[in-house]
Amino acid sequence: MLKIWGRRTSSNVQKVLWCCGELELPFERVDIGGPFGGNQDAEYLTLNPNGLVPTIRDGDLILWESNTICRYLAATRHGERLYPSAPAARASVERWMDWQLSTIGPPMGALLYGLIRSKPEQRDHAAIEAARRKAAAGWMIVEDALDAGPFLAGAELSLAEIVMGTLVYRWHAFPVERPPLRKLKSWYERMRERPAFKTHIEIPIT
Repeated sequence: MLKIWGRRTSSNVQKVLWCCGELELPFERVDIGGPFGGNQDAEYLTLNPNGLVPTIRDGDLILWESNTICRYLAATRHGERLYPSAPAARASVERWMDWQLSTIGPPMGALLYGLIRSKPEQRDHAAIEAARRKAAAGWMIVEDALDAGPFLAGAELSLAEIVMGTLVYRWHAFPVERPPLRKLKSWYERMRERPAFKTHIEIPIT
C-alpha cells in the first residue's frame, strides 16, 4: 500500500491526499512535521533530505515534492482525466502546476504565517497587506483564465485544480479583503462538490 508521511493540515500533503481521493487510491498516512515533529530526525532525512512533507513510498520508490507526487500518482494509477497524456493537454495542466509554485503559493504562504501562525501582537500588517495584494493579483489571473471554461485546463477537473485547492479554500477563509471575482468563486464552488475536497481540504487551517 502507498505510504504517505505528512500531517493532514499541511497544504502540500493535502494536495496528495486529494489526488489519492480522486484516484480512489488507498494509503497509509503517518503524522509528521509541524506539531508532530520528526521531520528532522535522521531516519526521516534518509527519505527526504529536505526535512519537509510530504514524502511517499510506493513499493521501492521513495518520492518527495508534492506536485511531482501528484503527477506520478496520476500517471501510474490510470489518472489521465487528471493528467492527460497528450503533450499539449498535459502542458496546459503543468503550466498551472508550475504557476502555483512560483506565483500564487508564496503570497498565500505569507498570509498563512501572518494571519494564522503569528500571534496578533506579532503580526506585520504591512507585510500581510503586501501579500494580500500579490495574492489578489494572482487570483485575478485565474479569474481571467476561467473565461475559457469551467476548469483551468479544460472541461474537467485536473491536477491544475488539485494543487491549488487548498490555496483557493484558504483565500476564501482568511479574514482579508477580496475583490469580487465571480468566476473564481464559481470555480471554488465546483471544487467543493468533490467529496475528496471536503474530506482533505475543507478542514481547520493551522
